[in-house]
Amino acid sequence: MRGHRTAHQMAVRYALYCMILCFFLVVNIHILTARSRYSRLNEGILSSEGYRRQRMDSGMLEHIRMSEDPGRDLGLYWLENHFGQEAFQYPCSAETFSRLEKIWSEKQGWELYRDACKAVWNDLQYFPIPVPSNGVQAEVTYEDSWMFERNYGGKRGHEGTDIMASTNERGLYPVVSMTDGVIQHKGWLEKGGYRLGITAPGGAYFYYAHLDSYADIEEGDSVKAGDLLGFMGDTGYSKVEGTTGNFPVHLHLGIYLVIGDQEISVNPYYPLRYVEDRRVKCAY
Repeated sequence: MRGHRTAHQMAVRYALYCMILCFFLVVNIHILTARSRYSRLNEGILSSEGYRRQRMDSGMLEHIRMSEDPGRDLGLYWLENHFGQEAFQYPCSAETFSRLEKIWSEKQGWELYRDACKAVWNDLQYFPIPVPSNGVQAEVTYEDSWMFERNYGGKRGHEGTDIMASTNERGLYPVVSMTDGVIQHKGWLEKGGYRLGITAPGGAYFYYAHLDSYADIEEGDSVKAGDLLGFMGDTGYSKVEGTTGNFPVHLHLGIYLVIGDQEISVNPYYPLRYVEDRRVKCAY
């Protein structure tokens, strides 16, 4: 009988030991998982491939179109889903992102990361190609061509989105500013042809390339979102200023962040999707 009791007691103790061990394993796994998630917010996050690609699903795209702070919400969304590598576990709502901000705002590096996200997204107001107001048929198309191979001047990845003209006529399509801002650069570049570079209020740099001609604007001028910048063309891919015809008429749009001494390009495709229904009307 005594041996039976001892065996029973040992079994109970063993079961209790296993329960305690399982409890600590679950707690430690949770801690390790949380630490791994929070480690995403590191010094290299803004130059990472995941951040630069700016990927989102259709549900998040619809949410930010109604959000008062799309940059903040996207920043939290990407941290939580590891830039699209995992499923986003929460409903896309104002309450969700307010709650997540309380958690992430306590982590080192949050403010720099948040401000970079806001710089890309919170100044966006208009799609850069207006809708014809005079019945002219002038459609445009674009796709996610981020980091597609380009060969002029050496093999490289495509740091932008090309908005293609359905009517291949230089000087037909007007180009307007997507944001308020200040014109930082105007003139010829070998790859970009006639281009404009505009710094928006939040600090992001919007690059409009291959223009056929400019509006009456100069470096240092301020512009408002929707202001005419020039007309779509096919200039570039040459050291000779004014060269045309090396590719179809289109607008190359680039978006850049300057963090310290580092220039970071981000994918303009999703910002274009975000404002594709916000188009000013213009006579062609």
